[in-house]
Amino acid sequence: MAESRTNGLTQEALGAIQVAAHELPDACERLLYVKQMTEQAANKVFALIDQLQADTQALRDLAATPNPEALRALADRQQALSTELMLSQEFQDLSGQVINKVVKLLESVERPLHQVLDHAGDGATEAMPLNDGELVGVQTPDKALQQDDVDDLLASLGF
Repeated sequence: MAESRTNGLTQEALGAIQVAAHELPDACERLLYVKQMTEQAANKVFALIDQLQADTQALRDLAATPNPEALRALADRQQALSTELMLSQEFQDLSGQVINKVVKLLESVERPLHQVLDHAGDGATEAMPLNDGELVGVQTPDKALQQDDVDDLLASLGF
């Protein structure tokens, strides 16, 4: 009976592994696509911020010699750039959907893999470290931008 249960678990695990092996290349492509989208969006945000900073300096210069028409035009440009900056964040929704699909795939394989490893015994459960380089950038929630920070930024831009 124990052997029958073991065979059932092994077959279930092998089935999940086969599905994962078939779907993992697509999942990797999706994650690379998300990486490209986020990189493009980040570059766009930085370019827009550069333009806004240049406009801010122009506003300072105009403040010395008031010209209402030029000030209005510059304010309109800043409003348009701010709107474009906000819209450039649309990638987040799409990337979130892709990431959720990949996570579901990985979760569907996790339990069967653990069952196979448990069945194989203690010697087979030793994890092999992934050493593809150290992660850089914000990695912890305490260093990440909080929603209040984002709200303050948007409020300062007139949103």
